[in-house]
Amino acid sequence: MSLHVSDFTPAAIVVADEQARHVSARDALLDQAFGPDRSAKTSERLREDRLPAEGLALVALSAERLVGTVRLWNVTLGAGRPALLLGPIAVDGQIRSAGIGAVLMREALARAADLGHRAVILVGDEAYYRRFGFSAQGMDRLWMPGPLDRARFLGLELAPGALAGAHGLVGATGRAAVRWPDVEIFGRGERGDVRMAA
Repeated sequence: MSLHVSDFTPAAIVVADEQARHVSARDALLDQAFGPDRSAKTSERLREDRLPAEGLALVALSAERLVGTVRLWNVTLGAGRPALLLGPIAVDGQIRSAGIGAVLMREALARAADLGHRAVILVGDEAYYRRFGFSAQGMDRLWMPGPLDRARFLGLELAPGALAGAHGLVGATGRAAVRWPDVEIFGRGERGDVRMAA
C-alpha cells in the first residue's frame, strides 16, 4: 500500500511501546532509512547485544502499520555518569515530512525525563536536532568507541548541569540481550513471561 504525506497528521499517529510483533517491520524501516551498512556505525557498538532502556523503545503507528521508530539506550559518559544514547530514529520515507519524527522525539524525551534520566546524547544532524534542545555544548571531552564526526556529536541536558564536566569514553551499560540464531529476546512481559521475536 502506498503512503502519501498528505494522508498524515501527527494527531493521526499513535505512539506506543515497541512490542515483539514490531521487530521485523522496525528492521525493514531502519534498512530503508539507513541502508544495509547501518550496523557499521560507531553508535551501533553501544547498542549491539543490548536491550533498549526500559520504557524507551517506541513506535509510531498508523492503523497498526509501523511508520516510525525510536529507541534510547543506557550508556555512561566516562566513569559513573549515566545517560541515554538516542537512536536510531526513522520514519517511513514516503511520509517523512509529516512531523512524525518530531512527535517521536518529543514523546521519547518526555518519557526519559519522567523516568529520571538526566542527559541524552546522539550522533546526528545538528540542524534537525537543535529544535529539541540538542547541541555540541558539553560534548568536547567525551568520545565514542570508534570514528566520530565531532560536529554531529550532540547532547541534551534533561536536568541542569547533567553534562557539566562530562569526560571520557561513552560506554554501554544497558541490559544484555540474549540472542539465539534468528531470535531476539525482547524482554519480560508484565507477568514475567519472556517475549521473543523471530
